[in-house]
Amino acid sequence: MASAYTPGLTVSGDIVVRRTRRLPIEGDVLVKVGDAVGPDQTIAEAVLPGVLQTIKLSEKLGVEPRDVTAMSKLKPGEKIEKGQMIAETKGLFGMFKSSVTSDFSGTVDSINEVSGSMYIREPGIPIGITAYVQGHVVETMPNEGAIIETRCAMIQGIFGVGGERTGVIRLAVKDANQVLEPSDILATDAGKVLVGGSGMSAGAIRRAVEVGAAGIIAGGIRDEDLIAFLGYDIGVAITGSEQIGITLLVTEGFGYLGMADRTFALLKSLEGRECSLNGATQIRAGVIRPEILAPIAADTVSESRAQDIFELKPGAAIRVIREPYFGALGTVTGLPSTLQVLESGTEVRVLTAKLADGREVTVPRANVEITASA
Repeated sequence: MASAYTPGLTVSGDIVVRRTRRLPIEGDVLVKVGDAVGPDQTIAEAVLPGVLQTIKLSEKLGVEPRDVTAMSKLKPGEKIEKGQMIAETKGLFGMFKSSVTSDFSGTVDSINEVSGSMYIREPGIPIGITAYVQGHVVETMPNEGAIIETRCAMIQGIFGVGGERTGVIRLAVKDANQVLEPSDILATDAGKVLVGGSGMSAGAIRRAVEVGAAGIIAGGIRDEDLIAFLGYDIGVAITGSEQIGITLLVTEGFGYLGMADRTFALLKSLEGRECSLNGATQIRAGVIRPEILAPIAADTVSESRAQDIFELKPGAAIRVIREPYFGALGTVTGLPSTLQVLESGTEVRVLTAKLADGREVTVPRANVEITASA
């Protein structure tokens, strides 16, 4: 009989991962293969072209478009400052001259004798990408970026918000079933990644932002708390670009859900360690999982390795990753061999499972992932 496989959330004390770091436009790569890099080190940079601004010279000077070149004080390629005179008429007997000054700083891009306009390119915007993780460069992509490899402890979450950050891990609760509250957060938690238990209250999130914490990782988060903090309903789609001053990651689902013992134990063992954290989440095509990565020394001896493939079979612990049971934990009880028809009319392979609350459900196999990783 054929075996069925499904991905699971990685929870590993020792795993090698690679992260591709790519500029949005072509630029300069600042590292080479073999270089050791830190998470905040810029590895590639580029300059986004500035905005192209238009100054209608012929209209402002009251002349024909074909005459503006002769009246311009500047040529294409020359620098210009805001308030600088850019064109002037000859006037009458050297008097009654009309002039135009620039509303922008930048570089003269061109002068058009058909429209009678001067085009000014504002200064470019420098951008750069960091390594995000501590590791080594294993491949460079000319004019684009690099691939960074790191040996680390890794924990993937089911949902997160907020982008890439780095910080030092601090256990802020006593056990995996305790909700993180404002009183658990210290004034000295600036730059820390706080570990909660079964959840994080809206007040705790606001307090963490106030003290400058880098992130929070907990078992779950209530919809109402997330909405209260963000000010809107984010839904379950693509996240990671929110400008909220902190990164949040949940490992189990929505609501207050005790963090898995294995996950909590691993985070406890990582207390005081520097880590990289990213809340970016996408659960549709091209799955992206929020993650926390804590680098370990290359000479560290560990037997805790994550597997890449997980077998889906009766007894396997799973988490549902689609509605109407999103975030629910359970155990596989059966794997029917025949296809079943969904309400949409699609025929799919399904499984039966017993959820943690005792419900027996049938869900498409593609809607679950195994929670017990090596």
